[in-house]
Amino acid sequence: MTFGNMWLKPEEILLKNAFKLWVTEKDNEYFVLQRRRGYGEGGGGLTGLLVGTLDTMLDSTSKVAPFRILHHTPDSQVYWSIACGVTNEEIVQHWDWLQQNIMRTLSVFDSSEDITSFVQGKIRGLIAEEGKLSMVLEDDPEKFREAFLRFEKWFELPPKEKLVTYYSCSYWKGSMPCQGWLYLSTNFLCFYSYLLGSEVKLVISWDDIWKLEKTSNVILTESIHVLAHGEDHYFSMLLHLNETFVIMEQLADYSIKRLFDKEAFQREPALSDPLQITKRGLEAHAKSEQFRTFFRLPKEENLLEVHESFLWVPFSHFNTLGKICLSENYLCFASQDGSQCHIIIPMREVVNVEKPDTSSRALTVCVRGKRALRFSEVREYQRLANTIRSRCGISPSPQHSASTEAIRGECQSLINHFEDNPEDVTLMVGQKDSSKAVSTEALMTVFHPQDVENLDPKMLKEKMKEQSWNIHFSEYGRGTSMFFTRKTRDLIVRGVPEALRGELWMLFSGAVNDMATHPGYYSELVEQSLGTSTLATDEIERDLHRSLPEHPAFQSDTGISALRRVLTAYAYRNPKIGYCQAMNILTSVLLLYAKEEEAFWLLVAVCERMLPDYFNRRIIGALVDQAVFEDLIRENLPQLVEHMTDLSFFSSVSLSWFLTLFISVLPIESAVNVVDCFFYDGIKAILQLGLAVLDYNMEALISCHDDAEAVTILNKFFDSVTNKDSPLPPTVQQAPVGNNDKASHFNVDISELIREAYEKYGNIRTEEVESSRKRNKLHVIQTLEDTTKQNVIRVVSQEVRFSAPQLDKLYNLFKRQHFLSCYWTMKSPALLHHDPSLAYLEQYQLGFQQFSTLFSLLEPWAFCSNKSTLSLWIFRLIDENQDGLINFKEFCYALDTLYSGSFTNKLKFLFKLHLPPAFTGSPLHLKEQKIQYFLPVTEDSSHLAFDLPEDGVIRKSPERGRGKVDLQAYLKQWQNEILKKEETIKDLPRINQTQFIQFSKTLYNIFHGDPEEELLYRAVAHVTSLLLRMEEVGRRLQEPSSPPESTKPANATASSAEEESPTEDASNTPEGSDISRNSQDAGPDLTEIEWSFSFEQVLASLLNEPAIVSFFERPVDVQTKLEQAKVAQLKLKA
Repeated sequence: MTFGNMWLKPEEILLKNAFKLWVTEKDNEYFVLQRRRGYGEGGGGLTGLLVGTLDTMLDSTSKVAPFRILHHTPDSQVYWSIACGVTNEEIVQHWDWLQQNIMRTLSVFDSSEDITSFVQGKIRGLIAEEGKLSMVLEDDPEKFREAFLRFEKWFELPPKEKLVTYYSCSYWKGSMPCQGWLYLSTNFLCFYSYLLGSEVKLVISWDDIWKLEKTSNVILTESIHVLAHGEDHYFSMLLHLNETFVIMEQLADYSIKRLFDKEAFQREPALSDPLQITKRGLEAHAKSEQFRTFFRLPKEENLLEVHESFLWVPFSHFNTLGKICLSENYLCFASQDGSQCHIIIPMREVVNVEKPDTSSRALTVCVRGKRALRFSEVREYQRLANTIRSRCGISPSPQHSASTEAIRGECQSLINHFEDNPEDVTLMVGQKDSSKAVSTEALMTVFHPQDVENLDPKMLKEKMKEQSWNIHFSEYGRGTSMFFTRKTRDLIVRGVPEALRGELWMLFSGAVNDMATHPGYYSELVEQSLGTSTLATDEIERDLHRSLPEHPAFQSDTGISALRRVLTAYAYRNPKIGYCQAMNILTSVLLLYAKEEEAFWLLVAVCERMLPDYFNRRIIGALVDQAVFEDLIRENLPQLVEHMTDLSFFSSVSLSWFLTLFISVLPIESAVNVVDCFFYDGIKAILQLGLAVLDYNMEALISCHDDAEAVTILNKFFDSVTNKDSPLPPTVQQAPVGNNDKASHFNVDISELIREAYEKYGNIRTEEVESSRKRNKLHVIQTLEDTTKQNVIRVVSQEVRFSAPQLDKLYNLFKRQHFLSCYWTMKSPALLHHDPSLAYLEQYQLGFQQFSTLFSLLEPWAFCSNKSTLSLWIFRLIDENQDGLINFKEFCYALDTLYSGSFTNKLKFLFKLHLPPAFTGSPLHLKEQKIQYFLPVTEDSSHLAFDLPEDGVIRKSPERGRGKVDLQAYLKQWQNEILKKEETIKDLPRINQTQFIQFSKTLYNIFHGDPEEELLYRAVAHVTSLLLRMEEVGRRLQEPSSPPESTKPANATASSAEEESPTEDASNTPEGSDISRNSQDAGPDLTEIEWSFSFEQVLASLLNEPAIVSFFERPVDVQTKLEQAKVAQLKLKA
């Protein structure tokens, strides 16, 4: 075989309308050979002409090969592309090889899944053997450098922006494709095309994308659809469309996690620095994420190595093909399709590693509990054995201690016995680890101990269930190294025995590993969190008695205290979540079946791994899964969709299903069976059950007239769900909420409902759910962000003269400025500023550096050399609560005054810029060297003289779970805002001599460069001279005994002003010496006499100068300013 480079990595393809572009030349039961229309005989008519025209526009790297081979199975609608060819001879060569080498083998497989798995594995193997050279060429550094230079030149983004990869493709602008290059960088998706004098340039930031999906239509077999800013963008003709889409999906997901979720990726070096993001790093991150999700491992684990191998499965008596996956602390194996069996071996459980058979490239791993696992046909078996040994701390040297020799001898005898007596399955029995004793028991054993003597039918059935599980343990092992198989799922669906529930929840969720690797952690947390008073603890106390109040365990102090300790400890561990309603209900059920420490680790597994982003203020995770649920309803329940076109009803009614895993809607004895399935299959189990519930009530829902009737139907249904096998007494079982005899004439058994859910909807793949989650998360987050924007604009619009569209553009600029400071660093203070739990107006805030950059784009006048100084004073003035941050409302209020305010209001704003707190120092501003405040705000806030919290942000509201809300402070702030509006010009303090001199300099700077510059300068000089003379006259009329204005503060102010305003500023104007000259003319020894002006005096004097009045009343073209700022924003150094 020398044509390996023509084999393709098997990729699922969309065939809706696709056959219109392809003609089938040959086919059999498992393969189809196709020719693209427009090639070969006949030409293919209009469609062929169109296809041919499109293909000729592509360069050599992106042309669609005219021949291809697809793999499929008779009972599946899914097709996989496995080979392509440029000529008929090439593709026929591939086809013949498949007939001779693959077709005969496929007849031995029983299921379609096994056939597809085998074909995919074989094709991947061919590519791995033959395609190494092409992989090297793809990563050609010289070509990548050329692409990066083009990227820099065409898009003019800041030089820090990291190009990740690039592809040749077509971008559909209207109904015509533009052939060009797609560039994917850390923060942006860019496209460039230049054909026949027409240039197309597109720049979209990942955080602006609403939708990212693969799609197809009549013209385009497959394309990538991007929705951003209300515009649809389509990219097609990609040689590796699936690879391109995955990279785009990963970059969009990375952007969301970094910018919206504020994730720092501290444990993942490949993603911790946005300046060093690579395609390989993203792929490694995605694989590690899939690995952790599948095996339910702690988030610290990363996939380090993957080895193809066979594992001897004693209960089936054959070797199963699969992959060994190695992380820092775990050795895992999954069979090829993942469903036949998988096993998780913590390195702490491994006692030895043997290589019994070199000829079969095998190694045997011996684990605690007298168990041995034999892996064979491992290509690098020797290196893998050494890696496992080193990670487990086992010496590879033959010079062992006696105890090690004993372990080796025991393992070897096990292996020999294992090989000689494969039917002896007793070797697979594991030992249940009981070393982790905790102070409390599961509440169910305390409040409902099992009566051994009681042999009623329900208890007999319970004993039979336990016996079934004991047989399972004897065959598949027990504890952390148990085999997970289809039989395991079958037992779960039938219901877990009460006595084993806590143990199995710990095992299936992975919480058993968390607890084993963190001994004493929970006790320490309980001690540290004891007696703390926070917003979270207040909410916990409020909800304690609402948690399963009908259960005896939570009618006593024993249950309530345990619930309080677990919830408070978790809030202390994870202040980002703190406490969220629904956590109390879930934790109550966990405490019924698990010991207190186990319940804590189960809660960690649910909140941080199994239901990510569910338990926060915006419940994003639950909203995402509701969107996934809606997609599944459309796909699986078309009758319901036809009747109820608006599926948002199901989103609202199903929210509690997801947040509480059906615990809040089902009787407790039935709900625990749902929780069993959830811990084994994850969110997939909840989605399946949701579909089964709707399917069961289909006819009733279709015939109902409104939402209220539909809610009633579902509530009655849930009340009717029973658990006929539950051994719990009536005192523990939950009474139906409806309690209506007429409504309870029919009952549904929970086991039957769950079995039906698995039978009808069990084919939903976890990979599809995860892909749908990623796709819907974009839309959910952008919808929430849009709601936030609309709420902010509604509040702000009442106080400013900007129109709604202008405020919309301003908000986008403000938010983008916030993000720009986060794009190229992980430690930006702006990332720390963003807290979704804050009020709408405080969602996005700017520090001084970000404000200064944005204000320079929007300022109404040119501030010349004094720009940074004035930006600082404006920032201090509008930062009313002096926390070092300004929100959108404060920003708009200042801009509105400068754009559209009256002459008096504009002048008042400028006047206040030269009064404290803007002009003079305060405790929040620099105490010693004021010039340092001009330095850009970076991750190192040590140069700021005022004290900041660790994260560099002075918070208006407490961190969730740690601080208590000061309602009095909020009320006082609100009262101050109301009183503020009553301020008149008479309330303004007088301006002293130093402040007035600086005020005059500011006017000179504002007028610099204006067409009427000379006239305006003369007007300022005239006003200054007039005011100083008036002051002199007024002083002479004063009584000699009248004390001057407080000398000491004025002098202090003067000295601080001299530091802030270097004298060079005055020399920038032609009349720069007028002020000092006028000061000398005004009277003798003015430097020793304090003088000041009121705002009314300054206003009256300036009103007499028509040039100044007309300058300030000149209208500002707001629309143009906003458009220019949008274009220039990315080009400025953020």
